[in-house]
Amino acid sequence: MTGTVHTGMPRRRALRILAAGMAVPLGVLGLRHIQGASAPVRWHGEVLGAVSAMTIWHPNPRVAERATVRLLHEINRLEAIFSLYRSTSEIARLNRDGALERPSPDLVDVLEQSHRIAVASNGAFDPTIQPLWRLYVSGRGLGANPVTDRALDIALSLVDHRAIHADGRGIRFARPGMSISLNGIAQGYITDRITDILGNEGFENAMIELGETRALGAASDGQPFAVGLIDPRAPDMIARVLPLANAALAVSGGYGMRFDVPGQHHIFEPRTGQSANHLLQVAVMSPRAIWADALSTAIYVAGEASAARLLAAYPGSRAILSRTDGTTLEL
Repeated sequence: MTGTVHTGMPRRRALRILAAGMAVPLGVLGLRHIQGASAPVRWHGEVLGAVSAMTIWHPNPRVAERATVRLLHEINRLEAIFSLYRSTSEIARLNRDGALERPSPDLVDVLEQSHRIAVASNGAFDPTIQPLWRLYVSGRGLGANPVTDRALDIALSLVDHRAIHADGRGIRFARPGMSISLNGIAQGYITDRITDILGNEGFENAMIELGETRALGAASDGQPFAVGLIDPRAPDMIARVLPLANAALAVSGGYGMRFDVPGQHHIFEPRTGQSANHLLQVAVMSPRAIWADALSTAIYVAGEASAARLLAAYPGSRAILSRTDGTTLEL
C-alpha cells in the first residue's frame, strides 16, 4: 500500500471512472461538495494492485486526517493477508505451501463468501483460478509462445473451488500445486471494512475506492454521488453517469487487461481456461462492496442467463449488462 494524504478539493460535481473493477480519477474533477462541511481529506495510492482513493468529509479536517491514518493501518493489515504482491502475506504463504495454520478470521470469512458465490454461480466464480493467471502471464501465453493444450490441461486440473478446506484451525488445498487469487472479492471486502469503520466512528459522508467503490452517505443536499461508467467499446469514454449513495459499485470487463493471444483477457472461465466473452461489461450496484465485487465477476463469466438468479441471492443488488451487440440490460 502506497499513497499520500491531501486536504482540499475543488467544489465540482462528483465524477469517477470505473474500469474493470478499478476506480480511476478523471483529471482534476472531484467529488461533489458536501453542504456545510469543510474541504474533504483525500488519500491516493494503491491497494491490492489497484489504483485507489479515499475521500472523507468532516466539519473538522483534522478529525478526518486522524481517521485516515487509522484506516491506512487497517488497509496495511488487510494487505498482509490478501496481497499476492507480498511474499509474506497469508495468501502468498498458502499458495506457496498448500496449507496455512491459524489463518486470520478475515481470510476465513472471505473464503467462506467465495465458496458461497462459487456454489451459487455453479463455479463461474472460482478463487482457485490463479494457475490459469500464472500460465498466461508467465510468457507462455504471449506472442510467439502460445499456451499449449498440455499446459492448459495441467492448469485446469488445479482449478476447483471445492478442493479448498478451510476453517478457523487451518486452510489446505486438496491437490498439490493449487493456488488462489481473491482479487475478485477481497477488494470489496477491504472496501467494506474501511467504510464500516468510518460509519461506526460517526462519519456520514465518504467515497471509498479501494479497487471497488462504496459511497458512505450522499453528496450535497442529500443528492447521490455521480459516478462515471466506462464505455466498454471505448474505454477512454464515459457511457453514462450513475447515482451512488449508501451503496457499492463494482465493474467487470475484459478490456481491463488483455493478453497477446487474440480474444484472451484476465477474466477466465474456470471450466475451459479461455477468457469469458459472453458480455462486454457488467456493473453491479449492491449494499455491500464484497457482494458487488463477486457478483460482477460471476455474472460476467456465467453470462446473461444466470444474472437474475445470482442477483436475487444478494438482496438489494442490481446490475447493468452490456451485451456484445451494443445493447444493455438492466436487472
